[in-house]
Amino acid sequence: MGDPHPEHAQLQADRIYLGWQYALLYPDPGPPPKRPAREDVAPPQPVDDGWARRERMQKDLLNRPVRIFRTFMVVVAAGLLALGVTQLLAWSFVLLGLVAAGGVAVICSYAIRQGDRTVNERIRERREKARREQERRQREIVTAQEEHAAKYRDWAEKKSRFDKQLTWYAVAVPDEIDRVDVAGGTLPGWSALITLIGATRLYSGGHLTVLDLSEGAIAKDLIELARRGGDDPLVWVLPVDLPRLDLGATLKPEAFADVLAHVVSVSEETSRDIGFDNAILERVLEVLGENATISQVTAALRALAQVGDPRDDMRFGLLTASQLERIGTLFGRGVADRVVIERAWALESQLRKLETLGTEAVRLPPARLRVVSMDRQAGVFGNRVLGTYVATALTHILRQSPASERPWYHTIIVAGADKLRGDVLDRLMDACETSRTGLVLTYRSLTPTVRERLGRGHAAVAFMRLGNAEDARVASEHVGTEHRLELAQLTETFSSAAHGPSGFYTSTVGAGRTGHEEKGEGDLREGITESTEWGRSVPAVAEGVLQRSREFLVEPHQLQQLPTTSVIVTHATAEGRQVRLADANPAILTFPKTTLGEFEEVRRAALAVNEPDPPRQEEDGPSEPGPPPNLGPPPPRLDWRKRP
Repeated sequence: MGDPHPEHAQLQADRIYLGWQYALLYPDPGPPPKRPAREDVAPPQPVDDGWARRERMQKDLLNRPVRIFRTFMVVVAAGLLALGVTQLLAWSFVLLGLVAAGGVAVICSYAIRQGDRTVNERIRERREKARREQERRQREIVTAQEEHAAKYRDWAEKKSRFDKQLTWYAVAVPDEIDRVDVAGGTLPGWSALITLIGATRLYSGGHLTVLDLSEGAIAKDLIELARRGGDDPLVWVLPVDLPRLDLGATLKPEAFADVLAHVVSVSEETSRDIGFDNAILERVLEVLGENATISQVTAALRALAQVGDPRDDMRFGLLTASQLERIGTLFGRGVADRVVIERAWALESQLRKLETLGTEAVRLPPARLRVVSMDRQAGVFGNRVLGTYVATALTHILRQSPASERPWYHTIIVAGADKLRGDVLDRLMDACETSRTGLVLTYRSLTPTVRERLGRGHAAVAFMRLGNAEDARVASEHVGTEHRLELAQLTETFSSAAHGPSGFYTSTVGAGRTGHEEKGEGDLREGITESTEWGRSVPAVAEGVLQRSREFLVEPHQLQQLPTTSVIVTHATAEGRQVRLADANPAILTFPKTTLGEFEEVRRAALAVNEPDPPRQEEDGPSEPGPPPNLGPPPPRLDWRKRP
């Protein structure tokens, strides 16, 4: 049936766990079978002595005239005998009278005896019938008790299997899936999902990079859990940590120009070709040489756009005289056309937000968990620029990296991916696919850009709560409204008690990163219980919650009312679209009836174990039934008016 203890199960490094599915392999057998009541199987009472007395009294009443007549004949015979002795009557007449009177008396005695025999036979038959009825009822009692004992043993076995069975099964994406698109959801739901995915990735030996564009510190629990597991995460909070971010510092000029061109395109509302901006930046970087910084690029763009005094940039060491001269003649007479000037000015105005990038970069120790987040106090547009830069630079790094030998060994999570342009997402998807890097994208809303890319390629789609009615309609059409899903009561109960991530990220790449932090023993179950808000909250919420569930159809209004941590996981298979409902709450792993195996795997294993053996022929024939089992007093009668 599977190991119900999660500490005995092993995380599989090639699996991505998205939640836990509540399912019952064995149904509830219900209440125990009712034992036969005593009044239903009580043996009959023996023949009543009063009935026998009444029968004999009735017989005596019927035989009374016969007895009186017989007595009269006896008296007559005695009188005739006395007359014969006194010789008052001849003996011939006396003998004749005696014969007649004696015969009549004998006939009367025979009739009385026959009546007695008939009554005695009737009483005997009645008692014999009562005895047979008593034996029959006794056999019925034994049979009823044996049947009840068999039913009770069968019920006890089913009840034991029901009580000991697993109730939460892991929901993992198949091996051929290389991306997960999460549509909808709230910050608490994202926090639960990212904590679960990240924890299982790290504890199975993988590496994880989180790009948090949600501005909600949704990876805070994951960071604490990683610390307890023995890791030392790296956390960049932008734009404060921008000087210490060295992402993209090793890119070649061509790739660096492409990254900067995409960063500038964030502000463009139209789908304008960025090739012109890319050409300008490539030529500027060619003049500046390799390892050029953003501040040098912006200085060159100011010189190209004829903005400000270039001597100030020369004084700060951003440009040299030869570089300034080459920039002035870079585009020849086209500079006067105002086209290059306008684009250079636009590029400079956007890239100046990145001028401090890498200016204070320090060598940091390697870490298996890296988090890059946007400060919620920064501007919305500035965060979009920073997010685009990180995503594009990460894309180029992946393109230059060799393909991993193990899929999902390195996993990237982008929270709030709908804030990135569609072409930026496409390039990131392609880079992750070629490098065999796992990718998880979360979208707050289903914009047209997101709809075009949702589930494209070898991707699984996970739908969480969708507040917008149109988004819910699109999601229900994608999943299919004919699917019926089972929702656990615990998921609904915890959804009302869940709260959003509190606090903010604390940077770990600053100058104060020198102290040694205390680390735990690295047990995932204990880490979730002690290090995450989910592990601390779920036991109190789950106390007293019955393990019940309800079914619902995938309809728009149901998707708008999904619990916080509910995830509808769907992906296409050869047999059709597979749809499962999961709970992304990582604390479910700590439950005693949770397994890391999937429901279908455990079900197939249980069916293989529980296959009935072929019946064996008894050598000695059927055995005699033993005495009825002692089951104690019968249970009290149930009263439907009393609520349990």
